[in-house]
Amino acid sequence: MPKVKTNSSAKKRFKLTGKGKVKRFQANTSHMMRNKSKKAKTRLGGSTLVSSADETRIKRLLRVK
Repeated sequence: MPKVKTNSSAKKRFKLTGKGKVKRFQANTSHMMRNKSKKAKTRLGGSTLVSSADETRIKRLLRVK
């Protein structure tokens, strides 16, 4: 049986936490930053968790059980 590869785009975008949840980074940080408030830019700089509805799909792409 052949090896199963992880999805390359998913492994660049998502990380697993110690408890097995999926961490992601915020969108809308690449351009037009001068139109955003300082508060919005600070909030977008951090990471957040993937919603529970999408978590199983992401874990399947990462080949995590």
